[in-house]
Amino acid sequence: MAGMARQLSQLGLTAAKGANPVITGLAVDSRDVKDGFLFAALPGTRVHGGEFIQFALRMGASAILTDAEGAEIAAAELAASEAALVVCEDPRQTLAYTAALWFGEQPGVMAAVTGTNGKTSVSTFLRQIWQELGLEAVNLGTTGVEGDYQAPLKHTTPEPITLHRVLAECSAAGVQFAAMEASSHGLAQRRLDGVHLRAAGFTNFTQDHLDYHDSFEEYFDAKAGLFARVLPEEGGAVINIDDPRGVDMAAIARARGQEVITVGRSGADLELTTQRFDATGQDIRFTFRGRAYLARLNLIGGFQAENVLLASGLAIACGAEPERVFEVLQELKTVRGRMQLAATRANGAAVFVDYAHTPDAVETALQAMRPHVMGRLVAVVGAGGDRDMGKRPLMGQAAARNADVVFVTDDNPRSEDPAAIRTMVMEGAPEATEVGDRAEAILRAVDALQAGDALLIAGKGHETGQIVGDDVLPFDDCEQASVAVAALDGGMA
Repeated sequence: MAGMARQLSQLGLTAAKGANPVITGLAVDSRDVKDGFLFAALPGTRVHGGEFIQFALRMGASAILTDAEGAEIAAAELAASEAALVVCEDPRQTLAYTAALWFGEQPGVMAAVTGTNGKTSVSTFLRQIWQELGLEAVNLGTTGVEGDYQAPLKHTTPEPITLHRVLAECSAAGVQFAAMEASSHGLAQRRLDGVHLRAAGFTNFTQDHLDYHDSFEEYFDAKAGLFARVLPEEGGAVINIDDPRGVDMAAIARARGQEVITVGRSGADLELTTQRFDATGQDIRFTFRGRAYLARLNLIGGFQAENVLLASGLAIACGAEPERVFEVLQELKTVRGRMQLAATRANGAAVFVDYAHTPDAVETALQAMRPHVMGRLVAVVGAGGDRDMGKRPLMGQAAARNADVVFVTDDNPRSEDPAAIRTMVMEGAPEATEVGDRAEAILRAVDALQAGDALLIAGKGHETGQIVGDDVLPFDDCEQASVAVAALDGGMA
């Protein structure tokens, strides 16, 4: 039962020093430690958690979990303390398993999705499919916990203590089906290692997070850990083989003995054969293991069909009947901040908001909109500060190559000079119009819309704040689009 005090050994831990104390809670932040807690002192990118062991001991920690380096950093304090010391080679993974044991419960059927783009859409569509089938379900990730239990999350894949607390809360609320986003950070840091997965999905692999990972291969290996390590051998793997690395990921899954369902446009188990687009969505024809199906998707963007089919494959891998899954696809709704219709001008021009914040995602979003649009494509783009600088000119290029009119503006500049970031984006889109103030950029882009045109506001999607320096200023792209339309057309959007 979650939160029930128990001995260290009952959590699968053996102390190298000290007795077998009763543990009353878990913490990765020394400020959260209370009497009897186990404090996990983990290696970090900037500072080792071992530096905070002394503070955790003063707060009453009865056990410390760390690696050899952490134990060395706090050797004097540990020697003077009666606290139990657990030293292991991979304390992050050990913490994940410990948190799973501590909180005890998690939804009975869980699936996780990894990939550069599409994780939120696939996990949300999977949750919606389950709900349409009459099942209590949630999705966890970038947009928090959504569905039959709701809660905010600070990270796409939370650290294990938060993750297992939330999973236990979902289970206690009667939720037995959960779809998770598995970020490369979360996988590299072993945050999912205590989660019992029935299935896992792979969307695609493009440039992102090279500020965290040293190379493309390290980034790929982090994502591959979902199939190579976290998903059990009896699990189901649902993989987009249209992506060049999908073939590699499928090989990793098959080598583990996992049952693989491939998704794609050619030679896949779940194969998308035809799409027909209109102003409000698309009709698709697809086959599954030799049988053809038709479905109406009230979703903008050709890639959404791929996301929907990947979600369908995960539902099937988790035990749902294929025919029942395909019957409910017409009920799926746009994911918040993902190709979301934010406003429509009086002349019929549409404004969409999308989370696209990588060059590939911007290109994919604009290319996906083109078949739905009779007039011009207008784009508002920027790039975040304190993140991969190499992708900034590529963001501009992607917009310039695929849109007819481009406005370059601020995204989340964080600690960097916003003008310097815009200059780098402009290198890739020299013909673009530079407007630093994001609200003004949106207003000017909306003003440029003529009948039959469409606008994509890229980068922030569902976010409701803009990070400038250390401040988070209220800012919602959808809200700003509505305000702009109302101001220009003299009424409510």
